[in-house]
Amino acid sequence: MNINHAVDKAYEDKSLEDLLDAPISALQGVSEDGGQKIAEGLRIKNTIGSLANSKYIRWAQAIAALAEKEQS
Repeated sequence: MNINHAVDKAYEDKSLEDLLDAPISALQGVSEDGGQKIAEGLRIKNTIGSLANSKYIRWAQAIAALAEKEQS
């Protein structure tokens, strides 16, 4: 799978499993300071895996998915 547009150039050769342990700043467009602030704000470890498993991220994704199906 080519995820080069999703991760910083330094992480393009990493496996998906390895990316779970990479810092949030490995995501393209997220600075090192920004990744640290995200981790601190969500009270999670500064890893992509922790971000993906954050209850806040999951809640937001669920709300967005359900909102698409909500009828007025």
